[in-house]
Amino acid sequence: MSAVLDWLAAAVAALGFGSEAQVYNGYAEADYVHVAPLTAGRIVSLAADEGDSVAAGQVLVLLETDSQTAALQAAEAAVAVARANLDNLQTGSRAAEIAVVAASLHRAEADRNLARTTLARSQRLLDQGRVPQAEVDRDRSALESAEAQVDQLSAELEVAQLPARDAQRLAAEAALDMARAEADVARSNLRDRSLASPVAGKVERRFYEPGEVAASGTPVLSIFQPDRVKAVFFVPEPKRAATALGDRLSVSCDGCPPGLSARITRLASDPQYTPPILYSRDERDRLVFRAEAVIDEGSGLLPGQPLSLSP
Repeated sequence: MSAVLDWLAAAVAALGFGSEAQVYNGYAEADYVHVAPLTAGRIVSLAADEGDSVAAGQVLVLLETDSQTAALQAAEAAVAVARANLDNLQTGSRAAEIAVVAASLHRAEADRNLARTTLARSQRLLDQGRVPQAEVDRDRSALESAEAQVDQLSAELEVAQLPARDAQRLAAEAALDMARAEADVARSNLRDRSLASPVAGKVERRFYEPGEVAASGTPVLSIFQPDRVKAVFFVPEPKRAATALGDRLSVSCDGCPPGLSARITRLASDPQYTPPILYSRDERDRLVFRAEAVIDEGSGLLPGQPLSLSP
């Protein structure tokens, strides 16, 4: 329909009707705002019918969320695992593990003290000639072994109580940051399954119904903004040089309120939508240039409505 209106308006302008009064013929056109999903999905519900008024930010479309919900749950679980790993590295071993090492150390210290007492007794008996040297040597070896065990367990307890090395801690922090970022992505993907109207207006068309699968980037609804209507008209070639962006024009039509005006916002530099004629020097006045002008708010004009514009 838009192409037909373009051709008719261009033909009228090219034939010069109303040229003495400098009347430009055209029609009203709207730039529709489309509500479309970022990713494909089955439509669960639509909250507006054609003709319904909607507010900016109003949720209009709900898509199925099964896979996005599962992905978010998995991502949040990964965050919990990464956080627990970092906490474990920062605080050292768990209390139960430390308690086991401490108990082993306490037992080794008792064994060392006993070995020390036994060696002292054997040494006295050796001095009295009551035991052989071999028994003293055996008790001395037992003491040395007990002391080595105490030293080993003391070192293990110290290590268990220390936090992780810097490299391990940095790696764990990076893993936690990555898990959090993945959770943020999953959370955003879940939010994107609810489609809201970016503007206030009226639902012009519903392209899908609940139960159908909407493709990625394909409009589900189109929103018409009554206060964002523009005039499309055609300027004859002789008047192109005298027409500039920002010029204001009077707008009239059947049933239009008086006093409407529009401001030119787009002006083609090349001929467009011309009637099917051959260009020649004698017929250059039949060439027209497509132009657009934003109409004042509150005009009540509808897309496709014929208009007349004059300087």
